[in-house]
Amino acid sequence: MTFQDLGLSPKTIQAMEELGITQPTTVQADVIPSILEGKDIFIIAPGRCGKTCAYVFPLIDVISQKKGQNILIITAGSEQSVTVSDRLAVFNKYHEINEETLQDSAQEVDKEANVIIASPDLLLDVAAEGKVDLSNINILVVDDINLIKKQHQLSNLEKVLEMLPAEKQNIVFTNRRSKETQDILDKILKTPAEVKVDRAKEDEAANSGQSKAKNRSQEAARQPRQDKEALALAEQYRTFGDHTPAFLLVEGELAANEF
Repeated sequence: MTFQDLGLSPKTIQAMEELGITQPTTVQADVIPSILEGKDIFIIAPGRCGKTCAYVFPLIDVISQKKGQNILIITAGSEQSVTVSDRLAVFNKYHEINEETLQDSAQEVDKEANVIIASPDLLLDVAAEGKVDLSNINILVVDDINLIKKQHQLSNLEKVLEMLPAEKQNIVFTNRRSKETQDILDKILKTPAEVKVDRAKEDEAANSGQSKAKNRSQEAARQPRQDKEALALAEQYRTFGDHTPAFLLVEGELAANEF
């Protein structure tokens, strides 16, 4: 399974490949197609499994291909908001996305922002000051609702939800299912697709990917690099005719290791 198979655009994939990202994690493979199709989705996934990029990658494509899309990403705090913002900036390299990350309630907000990233309390602050309009949001991402609960932000999240239009795509992540969040989940999601990523399977997939990458790296290291100067001299003087020994045509350090 490749990112191209999942439906991502060449521009997004190019930015990913430049950073060495070539294979999707389990959660990315499960989530990306549904987001691109505009479906509501509820994802239960552990940390450090690539869940942030599971929605960043497809949303970059969505907003670049469909004009008038406005995305709200609600996080548990400013640190996570910055992480999401960084991901958008890096993988948006070949697209154009106007994006605002709210860390300070005194910060001016571009009302035309296509992507707004903030915690519930800061959203309420800037909305109360008339600095942001949430009535035109097309896509809502809540990442991660269980962490938002731990920050005692569920009541603020509910207030933010009241400012949003009823018709929109809803994408909700959590690191674990919680009874305390079920009521608010029922308000956000109607008939969502549900994805649950098993930690053991995710670790197995990650380890497999790392092992393959390591093997490719080792294989590449075993391939002797040709010495351009030696090749030029061999071609010029043809001392050994057409049979110049290979060990004379590779870089000295690698040649010593290889032979």
